[in-house]
Amino acid sequence: MAKAKTVFFCKECGYESSKWMGQCPGCRRWNTLVEEKLPPAREKKSGKISERSESTSIFEISMEEEDRISSGMPELDRVLGGGIVKGSLVLVGGDPGIGKSTLLLQICRNLGNEGRNILYVSGEESLRQIRMRADRLGGFEKEIHILCETDIHAAADLIRKKKPEMVVVDSVQTMYSDELTSAPGSVSQVREVTAVLMQIAKTEGVAVFLVGHVTKEGLVAGPRTLEHMVDTVLYFEGDRNALYRILRGVKNRFGSTNEIGVFEMRQQGLTEVADPSRIMLDGRPVDEAGSVVVCSMEGTRPLLLEIQALVSPTSFNMPRRTTVGIDFNRVNLLLAVLEKKAGLQLGGCDAYVNLAGGMKLAEPAMDLGILCAVISSYRNLPIHPGTVIFGEVGLTGEVRGVSHVDQRLKEAVKMGFTRCILPATNLDAVEDDLKKKIDLAGVAGVREVLQIL
Repeated sequence: MAKAKTVFFCKECGYESSKWMGQCPGCRRWNTLVEEKLPPAREKKSGKISERSESTSIFEISMEEEDRISSGMPELDRVLGGGIVKGSLVLVGGDPGIGKSTLLLQICRNLGNEGRNILYVSGEESLRQIRMRADRLGGFEKEIHILCETDIHAAADLIRKKKPEMVVVDSVQTMYSDELTSAPGSVSQVREVTAVLMQIAKTEGVAVFLVGHVTKEGLVAGPRTLEHMVDTVLYFEGDRNALYRILRGVKNRFGSTNEIGVFEMRQQGLTEVADPSRIMLDGRPVDEAGSVVVCSMEGTRPLLLEIQALVSPTSFNMPRRTTVGIDFNRVNLLLAVLEKKAGLQLGGCDAYVNLAGGMKLAEPAMDLGILCAVISSYRNLPIHPGTVIFGEVGLTGEVRGVSHVDQRLKEAVKMGFTRCILPATNLDAVEDDLKKKIDLAGVAGVREVLQIL
C-alpha cells in the first residue's frame, strides 16, 4: 500500500514545499507554512488516450449578456454588478455576527418566493436553528430546501440531483472531503472544497454562495488562493454592535470592483439604505470647528461623508495621533504637509481624525477634506455647513485633480450643498449646468486653501 505523503502549505498564498521553512518563498510571509498529509496517489488506469480539446476562434464566441437573477435586494444587485450570475461562485466574508448568514437566508427567501429552486447547505447550524432564524425574518411564502451536512461530496451529489438555481454553503471552513486526511478548515481541505463547488457551479450552471470566516486581520481564513478561485469576493464591514453594515465588492468578474451596498440591521433582518449620503450626514453638527463634508466615490456611487478633526495642545512630550476609519499613515503625511507648506505648528498638538458613520475609506480624494478639518479645528473657525470638499494633496502641497467630478457635484447639489472646494484642474471639466447650481472654488495648493477658508 502506498504511503501517505506529508507536505507543507502556505496559509497565505498556497505555496507547497516538501519541508518546513520559516519564511514562505512565494509571498515572503513568516510562520505561514503548515503541515498537511496528502492521500496516496492513485494508479493511473491504462487505456486509450483521450482526444485533445479543440480551440475556438475568438470571433465564434457568443457575445450574449450573461444571464442574471435579481436577488430582490437592489443594494446587493448593485454590488454584484446587476444581479446574480448563473454559474458564478461568490465568497462572502465578514466578522462573526455581522450578518452574513442573515443576508444569504434573506436572498433565499426572496428567490424562493419567486418559485425558484433553492438549496441552503449548513455545516454550522442545525435544522431547528435555521428555522428559528427564518421565523424571525418572516416573509417565507414558498419552500426552500435545507441540508445540514459537512461532507462536500454528499452535498455535491444532492446538488446534482436537485439541480437548484442557487446554493448557499455556510461555511466553507466547516466542509471537508474524505479523500483528504487533514482536518476541516485546513489549507488543503478549503482548497479541495472550493474546487468541487467551482466545478459544480461551472458545469451545472448553479450560482453558489460561500460563507468564509475571517482572521483577526479581517481577511478570509484559509489560503489566499481561495479568493483567486472564486468569481466574486464580498466583504461585510462595520461594527456588529452598530446599526449600519457596508457590503463591499473586493473582486468581481461580472461588474465593477469596490462597489458598496449599505444595509441597516433590524430585528427583522437586514434592510437596504437607499440614500446612504443622507444617513451618513444625519446628526451632523452645524457651525462647529473641525467638521467637514467630503464626497468619496465608492465604485460608481458618490457618497457624502463627514470628517471630524480635533486638534488641541498636548501635555505629553510626544503628541498623539489617532484616526478612525482613515489610514493612519495618510493622516500623518497630510499633517506634515501642513507644517511644511502652510506653517501650522502641529508638532505640539494632539490630532484626532474621525470618519463619522463607522465606514472605512481610503480614497485619495478625501485628502483636501482632512486638511480643511484639521485647519478648522486648529484655528477654531467653523466651515460653512453648505460646503463640500474633495481633492488629492501631494507632498509638495499641490492639490491634484480627481475623477468623476460631475457625479460628485450632482450628489452634493441633490443633498442641498451650495458651495464646493475642489482642485483647480477639474474646473474646466465641470458641466455648465452644474456651475449654475453650485458655487465652485478651485484651489491649486495648500496656501490657496488657507486663503479661502
